[in-house]
Amino acid sequence: MPSTGDSAPTFTATLGTSDHEDFALDDHLGDGPVVLAFFPGAFTPPCTNEMVSLQDHLDEFEDAGATVFGVSADSPFCQDAFSDEHGLEFDLVSDTAGDAIRAYDLAIDLPDLGLYGAANRAVYVLDDDGEITHSWVADDPTNEPDYGALLDAVQAA
Repeated sequence: MPSTGDSAPTFTATLGTSDHEDFALDDHLGDGPVVLAFFPGAFTPPCTNEMVSLQDHLDEFEDAGATVFGVSADSPFCQDAFSDEHGLEFDLVSDTAGDAIRAYDLAIDLPDLGLYGAANRAVYVLDDDGEITHSWVADDPTNEPDYGALLDAVQAA
């Protein structure tokens, strides 16, 4: 599992829109800090709370020059509906193939929810060079990150 000081694994996926636009992490490095917020599944209460909390702090992240991405194994259509329902103004990345989830060693199974190979809840802050300057991985996927500490990490990146 990558951690602070490591080079962030790069990946390609699809943006969570009905247009299925391509996403490549490399395209977003070098323009300020990047926040990757991995979450298990759209429309679940803890994931909704986290994504809405990130939205609530989005102006602060953007003021620090950061770009925020939510990453899950949900389909682009599901993410698009989730984003629309909750007014998310940052992009969600659909990792249906699980490449990013495996690269960050975050794959978990939540059989009670019917989720297999989902992303554990985790947040990474990457600097312009793609180095991880902050990492947090939940001990329990229902836990949320400390948003104040996350904002501090973004401002320091």
